[in-house]
Amino acid sequence: MYDETLRSQKTLIRCEDGSHTLFSQEFDEPYHSTKDGALHESLEKHVKPALALSQEKQKLTILDICFGLGYNTFATLYIIKKLNLSTKVHILSPEFDEGLVRSLDTFDFPSQFDSIKHIIYAISKNLYYEDEQFKIEILLGDARKSIPTLQEKIDIIYQDAFSPAHNPMLWTREWFSDIRAKCHDDAILTTYSTAAAIRLGLYENGFFIFVHRAEMMRYSTVASLKMLAGLEYIDMELKKIRNVEARSMRDGEYIQK
Repeated sequence: MYDETLRSQKTLIRCEDGSHTLFSQEFDEPYHSTKDGALHESLEKHVKPALALSQEKQKLTILDICFGLGYNTFATLYIIKKLNLSTKVHILSPEFDEGLVRSLDTFDFPSQFDSIKHIIYAISKNLYYEDEQFKIEILLGDARKSIPTLQEKIDIIYQDAFSPAHNPMLWTREWFSDIRAKCHDDAILTTYSTAAAIRLGLYENGFFIFVHRAEMMRYSTVASLKMLAGLEYIDMELKKIRNVEARSMRDGEYIQK
């Protein structure tokens, strides 16, 4: 399924919000929606809703699937600093493309990240950063192998892997089962995917499913292990009745090469 011979082949792309992303030849798609924009997508689909729904917590452990260019992680730090929040954050992020992470000290990130350049540099050199408020760990290797070994309980999951069509092993019911096993009972998951198969995979692992809407942004999905007020709830049992052929993705349907 993965082709290491293509891993280094990436093309720089400018998104509509002015931020930059890369196009991966290995996965035949960009790391971010070029329409929504790399920075805008990270902030509006992941960071802002997740932090808003977890604002009562003074400590957060975040699972960032997968690290890639680091936008979700860096946008989290940017917003916490911008809002002068005291929240302590531990971010764990699997990533098998070590060369990409090592190159981030020279990547053309948006000016919003200027105040955390020293963190970006440290991660590119050490795959790790820690200070009094933030701790970031890159988990090199296959996420399907690293997630089950985690010792920490997770508060927030940024489910932001390459698309189900191009990286199905990180979207199956079994994958979400592995994630669920590491979650606190009130964990929040954010994802750009609105596909019925993905929502069913989450629902079958005990997540309630909600629509997330943001200004100048296509709608996305928030999943939670507890019912949430103020969000548009999706009745997955009703969805199943209306679409009897809908089903979650399963590991057995895909062969890892």
